[in-house]
Amino acid sequence: MGAREVGLVAGWLLGRRWRGPARAPARALEPRGGFEAIVVAGCRVRRDGTPSAALARRTRRAVDLWRRGLAPVILFTGGPRSGRKPEARVAADLALELGVPGEALRLEQRSTSTDENARFSRALLPGGPVIVVTDAFHALRCERVFARRFARALAVSPDPAPPASARDLVHEAISLVAYALTGRL
Repeated sequence: MGAREVGLVAGWLLGRRWRGPARAPARALEPRGGFEAIVVAGCRVRRDGTPSAALARRTRRAVDLWRRGLAPVILFTGGPRSGRKPEARVAADLALELGVPGEALRLEQRSTSTDENARFSRALLPGGPVIVVTDAFHALRCERVFARRFARALAVSPDPAPPASARDLVHEAISLVAYALTGRL
């Protein structure tokens, strides 16, 4: 792990504000931003097959960005967990309900981690710039991981979003360290 990665992880762990992921400058989110897709990072699906609150927020944010003309397609990521429908399918169903036509949607339904979200998404897209929609606490890792696979990655989060739970923060801290140590940031 290099000095830069240590700094990123330490800054995140200490709660410092960093320039970037969840706080993308408005000019970066203009229609002429040149993004090839809006990618929604997978998130939990409820037992009844409906999206969790976080997945619904991410999907609504992606639909809003798509309606603003930031990218021609929305790619939903996330495979099935615990015998439930794939996260990508559940999110895409919500996008369809919100009026996004099926031809504007892509699904990646195998991934079970942020690294797989990026890797499998790259197999479905040409590799140009993407916007990745995820929660603020996950934005740093998500942006860094996707930037390794795409020409550019800009992570944005739903707004407003509730604060992260202690469990989410602990999981993200552990994941940041693990990703940094294995060279995936």
